Amino acid sequence: MAIDFRNINTVWASILVETLQYLGLTTAIISPGSRSTPLTFAFATHPKIETIPILDERSASFFALGIARKNYRPVVIVCTSGTAAANFYPAIIEAKESRIPLLVLTADRPPELRNCHAGQTIDQVKLYGSYPNWQVELSLPSIELKILEYLRQTIIHGWRKTILPTPGPVHFNIPFRDPLPPIPQPEVISLEAQFPQNFFATVQPIFTTEFLPNFDLTLDLKNQLQSGKGIIIAGLAQPKNPQKYCQAIAQISQILKFPVLAEGLSPLRNYSRLNPYLISTYDLILRNQEIGEKLIPKIVLQIGELPTSKQLRNWLERTNPHRLIMDQSEDNFDPLHGKTNHLRLSVEQLAQIFTPKFIHSNSDGNYLNLWCNAEVKVREAIDKKMEAINQIFEPKIPWLISQILPQDTPIFIANSMPVRDVEFFWVPNNSQIKPFFNRGANGIDGTLSTALGIAHRQQSSVLLTGDLALLHDTNGFLLRNKLVGHLTIILINNQGGGIFEMLPIAKFEPPFTEFFATPQDINFAALCNTYNVEHQNISSWQQLQQLLNTLPSSGIRVLEIQTNRRLDARWRLDNLDKFAAPLKSLVN
Repeated sequence: MAIDFRNINTVWASILVETLQYLGLTTAIISPGSRSTPLTFAFATHPKIETIPILDERSASFFALGIARKNYRPVVIVCTSGTAAANFYPAIIEAKESRIPLLVLTADRPPELRNCHAGQTIDQVKLYGSYPNWQVELSLPSIELKILEYLRQTIIHGWRKTILPTPGPVHFNIPFRDPLPPIPQPEVISLEAQFPQNFFATVQPIFTTEFLPNFDLTLDLKNQLQSGKGIIIAGLAQPKNPQKYCQAIAQISQILKFPVLAEGLSPLRNYSRLNPYLISTYDLILRNQEIGEKLIPKIVLQIGELPTSKQLRNWLERTNPHRLIMDQSEDNFDPLHGKTNHLRLSVEQLAQIFTPKFIHSNSDGNYLNLWCNAEVKVREAIDKKMEAINQIFEPKIPWLISQILPQDTPIFIANSMPVRDVEFFWVPNNSQIKPFFNRGANGIDGTLSTALGIAHRQQSSVLLTGDLALLHDTNGFLLRNKLVGHLTIILINNQGGGIFEMLPIAKFEPPFTEFFATPQDINFAALCNTYNVEHQNISSWQQLQQLLNTLPSSGIRVLEIQTNRRLDARWRLDNLDKFAAPLKSLVN
């Protein structure tokens, strides 16, 4: 029992930390400050919790989010009072939208020092609005046993709320009076002899438990599933057990004889051998309107969120098939507001129900073959085009790295253009690559810090990012000395916001270049040198392949690929629709 009996604050903070350790906490991220001294001291001296100090609160919170995302368990973030707490906000939003367990501890001034210009004081109560799963301000520290029991039980409840019923952030605002450091107080020292030895006896780890709910498909839906003209859409997913997830979808697909449209950020594309009906080129297929009309399904099984593809969303919105949406959370995953039913269960649970005895598929072989043949033709067209291009350009990067990264490599894919090129061009493979992403709020906040959190204490990892997303979070490089592991950053430097070149606003000049493309002329080699980070310019595909075939085991390195955002955007606009040209033979 690791309780520090030197003063009221040390008792309070050490009970809080010890309770969290009993619950299963392994990692705490601390940003420096005075008011959080009791918490920092308690975490930093606990022998069973890895405690990492990080200067920048925004970077710290996204680093924690990356660790929590990778490990599927809560991570603690701690900061002092004042605007330090406000810098956690973007990561808290992402944690809420991505359903990532995050336990936020903000130290605060006591009530008598608020609203009186005491310094470093803002209103921190419910600071994060509706984004936390639960939020509370703790009482002022006390050594009264009943109040310490209140502390223990409140921490248990908060931990539980980060996990159940849906993972997300929980916020504890924690006021402290002086003395903040562990200066002995005589009235507290005597507490040790009287303190109950079984104080933590009832504190047990809390994990999510899988259960099979009482489940019944209405006759109408069951008939539609058996109609034989349906598809499975597997959207964004970062399952704890990707192979089990992919096997479950494959089982359902093969029983129903439904093709599986797999988002580029889904693990399905990296376990392609499991599913003979995998469709990776749906965005390009659906650009052919004639084939799109022939592919309209009667029913759609949507697993989790929809993919990024605007083509797919527009097609679903226009045709409005009945969609059965499967996800364990209580979130609404229908931004199209169509004909949907939500099933609150996982795909693994659904696979236990979907057996040949339960579902008698009246498969439409022609419909399934049309999807599969379209996939083959468009995939051949993509591969032929990419193999013939020798010069460096952006769309070929995900196409190539999907085929050359080492087995099981974790890769964090930044928002804006990288996620879209991954959806267009990521080649199905059997390398079991592990994709990670911040698609909850779809912002570029904390890109580098999140990727470093994923890389920490993991096998060598990769970040695929554009230049602006990296520049937005360069404070993440301050984590270099804290990282245990390796991160290779594939930096696509097109000197601005390439995604905006794809939008209608690009035709309006001014103000397009200055206010949307936001060009930059940063010397990334010099920037990396400032942080003592390895940097290399990539001049050929062979060089990139050689550097990615085997990844280092420690440190950070940047592989910079300089591209032309205007030419690459023009290439996409000119070529994406053409990949569906070979499908004319399927329409006739």
